[in-house]
Amino acid sequence: MVFWAVFLLSRGQDDLINFVHFSNCCKEETLQQDHNIIQKIMDSNFKGILWLALVLFTLPRLTCHMNCPPKCTCKDQVNCYDKTIKEVPRELPPNTTKLQLFNTKVNELNEHSFKFLPLLSRFLLVKSQLHIIHPMAFHSVSKIRSIILVSSYLSNLPAKVFSTLTELVQLSLDENQLETISPELFKGLVALEDLTLSSNKLKRLTSNVFDDLGNLRLLNLGRNSIYELPSTIFHSLTKLNKLYLYHNKLDELQPGIFDRLVALEELRMQQSQISSLPPRVFWQLRNLKVLYLSNNQLQTVPKESFYHMPMLRSLTLHKNPLISLPDQLMGHMPDLREFNLYGTNLTTVPGNLFANMSGLLSLNFGLNAWLKDLPSDLFCCLPNLQNLTLQSNNLHHLHTQLFSRLTSLQILRLHQNKLQNLPWDIFQGLGKLSIIDLKENQLKTLSGDIFLSNVALREVHLSNNTWNCNCSIRGFAKWIRENEHVVPDREDTQCLSPMQKVSRALNSLHDKEFDFCDATTVSYFTTSLQTQTTTLLDIEEFYPTTKTLVTDGRSLSFYDKLMVENGPDFVHHNFHSGWVYVWSLPTDTSLTGLLMFSHIFLVTTGVFLILATMYGMYRLDRIMDELMA
Repeated sequence: MVFWAVFLLSRGQDDLINFVHFSNCCKEETLQQDHNIIQKIMDSNFKGILWLALVLFTLPRLTCHMNCPPKCTCKDQVNCYDKTIKEVPRELPPNTTKLQLFNTKVNELNEHSFKFLPLLSRFLLVKSQLHIIHPMAFHSVSKIRSIILVSSYLSNLPAKVFSTLTELVQLSLDENQLETISPELFKGLVALEDLTLSSNKLKRLTSNVFDDLGNLRLLNLGRNSIYELPSTIFHSLTKLNKLYLYHNKLDELQPGIFDRLVALEELRMQQSQISSLPPRVFWQLRNLKVLYLSNNQLQTVPKESFYHMPMLRSLTLHKNPLISLPDQLMGHMPDLREFNLYGTNLTTVPGNLFANMSGLLSLNFGLNAWLKDLPSDLFCCLPNLQNLTLQSNNLHHLHTQLFSRLTSLQILRLHQNKLQNLPWDIFQGLGKLSIIDLKENQLKTLSGDIFLSNVALREVHLSNNTWNCNCSIRGFAKWIRENEHVVPDREDTQCLSPMQKVSRALNSLHDKEFDFCDATTVSYFTTSLQTQTTTLLDIEEFYPTTKTLVTDGRSLSFYDKLMVENGPDFVHHNFHSGWVYVWSLPTDTSLTGLLMFSHIFLVTTGVFLILATMYGMYRLDRIMDELMA
């Protein structure tokens, strides 16, 4: 103790007084007596160790204990948790440097709240009933570096309450009820680096409110009701790294508002009701790495809006009612890793939209209900892309070369579209592709070789499609049987047609059920035993168990298929006990004409005879009447 006292004596009167305060209890009258004694020593001509030792060892008050208040813990810092605490505790160790109060009923910080904490460097007050701060509340802790007043009821602050805190580095006033801020509130805070004002009720800010904060690194104004920001409000913040403006009511941004933020790396403006952007508003942000513009009201974006941003790593434009994008939109962005463009009203996009994003790893381009068309070269320049999401769009067809250059692609999500078919080679060359999601489309069939080059495939989702299990599904059904381990929803990948195969899983279809597909011609017999060539006609939807055709007394086997081409014109058929009976006319022209003439002649003759008979009956009836008369 003597050693430290001698050291402080060489530093000056104030430090020695603080040392004695540290060694004593925290009663005001005791501190005043100590101050008077030290003052006499400093005013005398004796500043030696002997006098100092005499003072230190003769003050009876030095033996008092530094007690920790009830409901508090006093270790490296003082933490107090209790709703009975209504003011900043006074019986604290005088060497307290960090004081944290949680869930208390502290209603006011007055001019005496920190009077006995000369070494305080950090003060935190969370979830309290704080309504009032005295203008002189922090004047006794001029060395304090961090003040956190969160989740309280502050509605206003004295204009110069922080003016003496020239060493303050962090100031957090989140989750209060602040509606206005005095232009002088932050005057003098030349060391401030971290300022957060989120979740208040701020509506407007003056253009000079941040003028003294030249060292500010982070500014959080999120979750307020700010509807306007002056164009020069951030011009003094040349060292700012992070700016948060999310969840406000900005509607529009002023031109030049970000022009001086040359050190800015992160800008978050999501869900701020922004409906328009000034041209070139981001051009000065050459060090920007993160830009969030999602959940706004943007319908269009000015051309060249995202030029001169070579450091950008993450960009979000999702959930904006975008109806179109200009051809010149994206500048050189080799470090961009993540881009989200989902939930828009786009029907198509420029073919060069992603051309300058060679380092892109993840692209979410789904949930665009009106997106029907994708340019064939849209993904031409994304050699490092690993995750591509195109789910829940309105895509009907995909160009065969659409994915051909995505050589690093690992995950491809195409579910919940309206795809009816896919080119057999659309996934060719994607050797690293491990997950493909094709469920909930309108696919009827796929080639058995469609995944031939995807050697790293681990999951293929295929359920809830309109699979037509005719001959064209044969190869793909075989692929599923041989690769069941990569189709987790194989039991739900079911036939929708033909009728006799409805609800059958594709992996339950065996090759022998498609043997008929190998036959292309068959013979049928006429009464004259002449043979004619026929081709395939599918009747299995009507007669699912048909095995034999009987015509003119001859029977033929067809494996559920009826073969007809250049053959007879069917005039009648009947189904009975698994057999189809067909009566037909030969296709010989002369014979057909003769038969048709005979048919017409016989019908005409019959009609004539009927009419003659009726006339004869009429004459006979007249004669009988005359005879009776």
